[in-house]
Amino acid sequence: MAELQTVQATGKRKTAIAQVRMRPGTGIITVNNKPMNEYFTRESQCLLIKEALETVSMQERYDVSANCKGGGSSGQAGALRHGIARALEKIDSELRGQLKRKGFLTRDARKKERKKYGQKGARARFQFSKR
Repeated sequence: MAELQTVQATGKRKTAIAQVRMRPGTGIITVNNKPMNEYFTRESQCLLIKEALETVSMQERYDVSANCKGGGSSGQAGALRHGIARALEKIDSELRGQLKRKGFLTRDARKKERKKYGQKGARARFQFSKR
């Protein structure tokens, strides 16, 4: 794809969805019209988001603006990383091998298991007494 264009991609994690737009810029990441550091308060989440850009050494070449909804902050951070990786792949298809090797393009399909009836939780049972 041409480098002057805006590239769009969608990332998902648990019940969170991140719609990512990348355009050439200076490396500013905004989430829901707020700076990333303001939206995600944990440093570990910020590092997780930047991971895909740092892997391909493009952290200061593109501006990322994302719209996140659903899930919690951890799920949204994972969805954002997935969306950024997909957008990078659209920008340059030669980056696919690098991103795939690190596992950024694979959608993490793990979700919360539902609670079952007659049980305390998804797997936990109520205490059983023989006598």
